[in-house]
Amino acid sequence: MKKIGLLVFAFLVFGSLSFAGSKSFTGTVSDSHCGLKHAAAGGGECVEHCVSGGATYVLVSNGKVYQLDAQDKFKGLGGKSVVVKGTATGDSIAVKSVAEKSS
Repeated sequence: MKKIGLLVFAFLVFGSLSFAGSKSFTGTVSDSHCGLKHAAAGGGECVEHCVSGGATYVLVSNGKVYQLDAQDKFKGLGGKSVVVKGTATGDSIAVKSVAEKSS
């Protein structure tokens, strides 16, 4: 009986770890200064200007602003609709990849 209980426990633990894995987030690349102001695609010049002035790239997705760790992957994507793959922790995403969303 102990073996069955241990086996069930192991499946639960490893199963919950798989849910914490990489996810896809669709949204618009904005900057930490403007945030939700660029919730809709467009405004890329403003985003790039703010980033060159010291702001960081962020992702606006479903009304939430996510901080992004791989800033170099977002250069030139300001104001564009993208799909980000990574792991979210609170309001931050550890980015694995980013691609411009096709229409």
